[in-house]
Amino acid sequence: MKLTWLGHSGFRIETGDAVILLDPFLTGSPVFPDDKRAEVIAGATHILLTHGHGDHASDAVPIAKELGIPIYCIHELSILLGAEGAEVVGFGKGGTVAIGDAKVTMVNATHSASIDYRDGTPIYAGQPAGFMLAAEGHTIYITGDTDIMADMEWMGELHKPDIGIIAAGGHFTMDMTRAAWAAKKYFDFKTVIPCHYKTFDALEQSAQPLIDGLPGVRVIEPEVLAPIEI
Repeated sequence: MKLTWLGHSGFRIETGDAVILLDPFLTGSPVFPDDKRAEVIAGATHILLTHGHGDHASDAVPIAKELGIPIYCIHELSILLGAEGAEVVGFGKGGTVAIGDAKVTMVNATHSASIDYRDGTPIYAGQPAGFMLAAEGHTIYITGDTDIMADMEWMGELHKPDIGIIAAGGHFTMDMTRAAWAAKKYFDFKTVIPCHYKTFDALEQSAQPLIDGLPGVRVIEPEVLAPIEI
């Protein structure tokens, strides 16, 4: 399995015959090099969205239409994106879909959720979500934008993720210290990859508090477009 950070919360996840673009915020991202767009989306087979905010979903429809690939997201958001001409697969929390050989279960997140990148007027777009992605003998917990929540207890016990992709930039989500506390209390991660940080000034710029808070866990500070082999 190969994970490539696209900046912010975006990842390219290559597993089996699937190439998943997770929350691909490329256009307008301060940290994504515009001249790498074609390279990053080449061969993508699916798009996976945690919610509809512009820093997660604004590139989803253009990429989906350009490549002819489906967007997987919560039901209400799928209706809105489908109306724009994208192929969509809407599902709900607790639901599991097959993406290639991977099994993706939608789980809860505590955040807000709207389409806020069209004309400045937010449109209700369902609820925010996270995902448990099971593939190649691993389970990745993709937190999506969230704070600590009690649901993490049963999520850790039931799904037993060994890898965490954790939104930990603070201001809009957990910060690094809170993310470390949640990871230690509720999960038994072997690898943790922080995201939703370093993109904007309001967000944390260093993962050091997360590293310090998780001794014995491999905490990877991702670099944009640098592949991570799992």
